This record gives sequence, structure tokens and C-alpha cells, in this order.
Amino acid sequence: MTRLAVGLLRVLAILAIVLLTGWAALAAYWSDIPNRTARTVLSVGIVLATILVFARIRRRGLRLLVLVTIFGSFFLWWASIEPSNDRNWQPDVSVLPFAEVNGDMVTVHNIRNFAYQTETNYTSHYYDKSFELNKLNSLDLIAVYWMGDAIAHVIMSFGFADKDYLCFSIETRKEKNEEYSSLMGFFKQYELIYVVADERDVIRLRTDYRHPPEDVYIFRTQVTPENTRKLFMEYIKKINSLHIKPEFYNTLTTNCTTNIVSHFRAFGGHARYSWKVLLSGYAPLYAYQLGGLDNRLPFEDLKREGYVNPKARAIGDRPDFSVMLRKGVPGTERGETN
Repeated sequence: MTRLAVGLLRVLAILAIVLLTGWAALAAYWSDIPNRTARTVLSVGIVLATILVFARIRRRGLRLLVLVTIFGSFFLWWASIEPSNDRNWQPDVSVLPFAEVNGDMVTVHNIRNFAYQTETNYTSHYYDKSFELNKLNSLDLIAVYWMGDAIAHVIMSFGFADKDYLCFSIETRKEKNEEYSSLMGFFKQYELIYVVADERDVIRLRTDYRHPPEDVYIFRTQVTPENTRKLFMEYIKKINSLHIKPEFYNTLTTNCTTNIVSHFRAFGGHARYSWKVLLSGYAPLYAYQLGGLDNRLPFEDLKREGYVNPKARAIGDRPDFSVMLRKGVPGTERGETN
């Protein structure tokens, strides 16, 4: 092996150790240890221990053994931290949805439809509703933008007979007085929740009650009714699983776009992981390029026609909110669904 190759391997090894040490220090600081001072001491101790290993141990074999012991012990402890469904949750994520399946009939419990006065001041309301799978004939991708083109929150909305729409929004389940942080989302800081909601809730929350308002776009997908039903049942299986066994949210691997891809892949769908999935603002464009959206219009025109903020405000809390919202959105008029 040439000196250049050896030097490159050393640089890569040092970079890997630096990144690993930084990750472990942050993971310790944001762990479930209740005492902040103890978390800080552990976090700083990990960094100091790594530095001392390199400063005091000259033999490479022994140095490697000590590092493996340190980080191996840390990972064993980290793996023992379990998610929970029993915490002091914020009211908007305190109730978990679940469903009962009886043949072609699916009854979804705890569908959220809050009456908002402001984003944080609302009257909680949940309802149960039964849906016939043979009436499930459309799937819409809802993209919500609040910080530029690269980042969006993606919601999937299932349409039954072009009349009833049920949304699934993959989110962090935050505790009271807890704020969301993308960085903290890497470190078992939040549990995962699938909010199952009425569109009047999840869309009007973002167009009417968040300040500044978030930009909401609706895209009608070209997914076949058969695959739409398969995808719907993947969501149903997931909410029932989370109702029994909680999971952690992860900013990179378990979020509002990667989980959608995994649900498609679960039944053999063509969705694949891509940087446009990780940079979620480009997820609609990625779906368009895969042939998953209406391709009769250029993507920018499709996006412009799918912008619904003014309509959502004008429609308000009407019971036919979802039907009225889709008037003029490409591909969503009655008779145009696949």
C-alpha cells in the first residue's frame, strides 16, 4: 500500500472517530438521564476519554481495544433506552389513533379535528369513522413549506368516493414544554406519531392559524386504486403497531418522507430512497419524475395550480371543505381520478 493510501486511511479513521465522539457526546447530553448535570458530565467525559486515549496510549492495538470498549459500552447503554407511550404529552398529540378491520370495512378511531382559535389555543375533538375500502379511489400528496424550497412536511390524504378524505401526518410526539429540533431528532428525543386527521384540521392549522402561515400544496397522485388500498392498509398496520409498541422518531431515517417510501416498498411499490426524499421539499418533484403525479402539466405549473392557501381560508370550516378545496386542482375533479 502506498504512503498516500496509508495517509488517506489515517485521515478517514481520525475523521470517523471525531464524528463518532461528537455523536456520542450529543447522544449522552440528550439522553434520558433526568439530571442535566449528570448528562453534561457524561457528555464531556466521552470527549475527554477519547482525547486521553490518543494522548496516553501509544500502542495502536491497545488504543483500538480501549476505543472499542468505550464506544461499545456506550452503544449497549444507548440501545437500552426505550420509547414510551406514557409521558406528559402535548394535547395535540396526546391521543393515539388505531383502527379495526372487518373485511372491506375499516373503522378508524381518534380521528383528530380540532377547533382552533390560535395554533396553541384550541378545543380538542376526536371522532371515529368507518371507511369502505372499495370506495377508496384517490391518493393526494400534501406538501407544506415553511422554510424555503428544500424542506417540507409531507402528508398523505386518502379519498373515498371523492367525498371523504382521511389524512395521515407523520410527526414527532412531543411532551409538554418540549420544542422540536432537527438536531435533537437524531438522538431518541421524540417518539413517533401518525396523526390521523380531518383535512380541516391539518390544512387549516397551517394556512390559517400558524404565523407566519405555511404554504400548502395538493398534488393528486397517479397511484392505482389497488396500490392506494395497499398503501392505506400499510398505514393502518402502522398506527395499530404504534398504539401497542411505541417507536422513536429519527430526523434522518424515520420521518414524514422516509416512512412513506418504506410503506410503498412494503407492498412492492416503485418508490426509492433519494436525496429528494431526505430534502423533503423536493419530494413532490421526485414523485413527478417517477411518474407518480399528473404529467399533463410541467411540474411548476402543477405546483402553482395546487396552491390552496387562499381557498382554505375562504372555505373555512364548511363540512364540504375537502371537496371545495380541490376545485381547480389538476386531476382532482370528479371523474379524473385513477
